[in-house]
Amino acid sequence: MGTPALQPITIYRARKILTMNPAQPVATHVAVRGGRILAVGTDEQVSAWPGARRDDRYADQVLMPGLVEGHCHLYEGVVWLYVYVGFYDRRGPDGMVWPGLKTVDAVVARLVEAEARLEPGRHLVAWGFDPIYLGTSRLTVQDLDKVPGGRGVIVLHASVHLMNANSRALAMAGIDRDTDIEGISRFPNGEPSGELREFPAMFPVMRMIGNPFRMLGMTAQCLENFSRVALASGVTTATDLINELPDEGIETLARVTRGDDFPLRIVPAASGMLFSRDVQGCLTKLERLKQSNHDKMHLGPVKLVVDGSIQGFTARVLWPGYYNGAPNGIWIVPPDDLADIVEQYHRAGIQLHIHTNGDEATEVTLNALERALTLYPRWDHRHTLQHCQMASPAQFRRIARLGLCVNLFANHIFYWGDAHMEMTMGPDRANRMDSCATAQRMGIPFAIHSDAPITPLAPLFTAWCAVNRRTASGRVLGESERISVADALRAITLGAAYTLRMDDRIGSIEVAKFADFCVLDSDPSQAAPEALKDVAIAGTMVGGHAFEAPHAA
Repeated sequence: MGTPALQPITIYRARKILTMNPAQPVATHVAVRGGRILAVGTDEQVSAWPGARRDDRYADQVLMPGLVEGHCHLYEGVVWLYVYVGFYDRRGPDGMVWPGLKTVDAVVARLVEAEARLEPGRHLVAWGFDPIYLGTSRLTVQDLDKVPGGRGVIVLHASVHLMNANSRALAMAGIDRDTDIEGISRFPNGEPSGELREFPAMFPVMRMIGNPFRMLGMTAQCLENFSRVALASGVTTATDLINELPDEGIETLARVTRGDDFPLRIVPAASGMLFSRDVQGCLTKLERLKQSNHDKMHLGPVKLVVDGSIQGFTARVLWPGYYNGAPNGIWIVPPDDLADIVEQYHRAGIQLHIHTNGDEATEVTLNALERALTLYPRWDHRHTLQHCQMASPAQFRRIARLGLCVNLFANHIFYWGDAHMEMTMGPDRANRMDSCATAQRMGIPFAIHSDAPITPLAPLFTAWCAVNRRTASGRVLGESERISVADALRAITLGAAYTLRMDDRIGSIEVAKFADFCVLDSDPSQAAPEALKDVAIAGTMVGGHAFEAPHAA
């Protein structure tokens, strides 16, 4: 490519450029050299660089920084190898829309159809199910045993914190009435119902089927699937916010992402769960694999999971508990262990991303982080609470005092807000869930996310959720927690980049940053709040390479 001084310069003209740089919020031209932004401003300003080639392909479109998805998972590219059985319609990487299923019978019918097409010797795996939409109906072993073929049938819930299995799969995994593992749901007679809650209970089945949702995400085919979904949504940087660090997988990820034709930067977070209390083992492996890092793959942070899913009733909640009287949830990491694990990673200089759904999990995590920061003060650590859905105002004040970031699961408001109002949290706590405005008022750096494939990867929809706070039924949850369109756009660009410690490279259109742009047909900053999710995405640019969206997001 030659030295930077000899690299060609291209000046792109757009109808409008939203920079996310408050010192220069809008522009009309941007100059790119060597995959980075050389200049941004008016035609006259960027033309100060001599010898530039002009490109008017975006003259009628709007550019903004490439969207940053700060919490999603590469197995968004894996799930489409399996059978979708979720409640809402869902678009796959090929553009096909899978209709949502409204009853258990409809779920079983789709599984029967899929089984007839499946080659012998394979388990039937499905994903996206959530019984909370079906009233009192729960999927049971009797339902799944209606699927013929004699093979294992496994249905992963939308939250990925629960699954269902048929009797064949339970038997193959060695789960029966005598199995002593927390999270195995049972009928009154003591026999397993087929519903398995949280990772210890699911592990025997996952081990049996090879845990495809985690490992296959770094195959070339699934990375291509993932990148197509991201491109259609305007995303140029995405996380894999829990990665088991398999050597072969990281090697493939590094190779595939390095290609100029791959339209995405990936930030994998090492799974602290896989290493349990062997923090040094995780640190050693992470340090070795970081040698593979390049501009489009960035290993560095570590992910911990403290509790489970609110709608799955496995999140840990404070008094008065679950609104419908369900028992409290499950600790993924016991509080005493968490304090020691957090201290070790913090002391080693690692940035932690910590999953806390329930407010009790948030409280325990804040205790652990405050202890670590007291013992080992550290400036600009940027430890980030992920989801953090039920945090109270008092907890947000602690978050601000400790210098933490939050990445709030705004999509939950639409997909599960009604259930949280009526079943899990009740009105008061549901109205404060995913409190973007509170975080903003308290000066807490924040992002918003989809947790794809838990919900679809589509940051403009996530921004719409934070701006409007409307549930699927049209109810507004916590009007005072709404944020402006401008603030939501910042949360899916520079806000998310900050939580990933990458705001020096991505998240805004500024000199020396990567030339990563989202190309839109209209100006989202001028969209009516209720129309934000409908702004059409035409494509992206990543490091100066242009990509056309495969379909409307």
